Amino acid sequence: MHYNAGSVTERELASTDECEGWLGRDGVLWINVAGLADVPTLEAIGKQFHLHPLIVEDIVNTDQRPKYEDYGNVLYVVIRLIVYGSDDHEVHTDQISLVIGPGFVLSFQEDENKIFEPVRQRIRLTQGRIRSQGVDYLVYRLMDVVVDNYFFTLEKLGDQTEDLEDAILEGADETDLAEIHRLRNQMIHLRKAVWPLRDVVSVFAHGESPLIQHDTTIYFRDVYDHTVQAMDSIETYRDMLSAILDIYLSGVNLRMNAVMKVLTVIATIFLPISFLASLWGMNFKFMPELSMPWGYPAALFVMLCTVGGMLLFFRRKGWM
Repeated sequence: MHYNAGSVTERELASTDECEGWLGRDGVLWINVAGLADVPTLEAIGKQFHLHPLIVEDIVNTDQRPKYEDYGNVLYVVIRLIVYGSDDHEVHTDQISLVIGPGFVLSFQEDENKIFEPVRQRIRLTQGRIRSQGVDYLVYRLMDVVVDNYFFTLEKLGDQTEDLEDAILEGADETDLAEIHRLRNQMIHLRKAVWPLRDVVSVFAHGESPLIQHDTTIYFRDVYDHTVQAMDSIETYRDMLSAILDIYLSGVNLRMNAVMKVLTVIATIFLPISFLASLWGMNFKFMPELSMPWGYPAALFVMLCTVGGMLLFFRRKGWM
């Protein structure tokens, strides 16, 4: 896309040679590349725009953490796009690289998606002030839509966390423990994407590069506030998941203690009975109880009295 206050041109470039014809024109040139598998094409774009080889290398390496690098003539920024999978309910992260130069912005997406479509729509319809601003304002818009998408993902994960808490309070099972660990891993991925981004946006908010106009820094400060809010939400949900894990473990311990209590009571009741049975079960010749006609009923009566007495004692102590 190439645009200025009076016109906008949008087209799909068939080759990297077409980029040269748009350089130096009045306005803002925005080239978006979806997919990073074609390394020769990326290298050709780097030569067209005189990018440092390290920039192209970082673009291809999709394991980068969010960062900001100033190469003098251009700025290089890496941000992480958070995508919530509606099918598997998992969080996926994609790398987005932004190259900001005089009069142009290059964006490189790991996968093709529609995250930047609202920005394109604003440019097409001349909504807001984007058409009358420079490359720094376009970068602000691109960062803003990425950060706003964090809140959609956080909302989904927050709903799952609250549902999980309600389920555990009603009665936890083994599947809940796996769900707790899954959600905690999702929060770790989010934290890795958002935490370094605060430092990146902070650099733009302070206008440390001549490519960033002073009037645009206030917009980057707004993005910075959003990243802080996202980070606070992540920390809140992490604390909630830690508390849910404690509730789960407490519930497991309570159920285990209840089982052990029942088994202990049963074992304690049968202990004196077993003693009496073993005592009268000895095969000595001279045992006066063996010759008593009422010895067997008397033994059963003593055992029953012992059990009843112990049950009454346990109930008075509140153990049953």
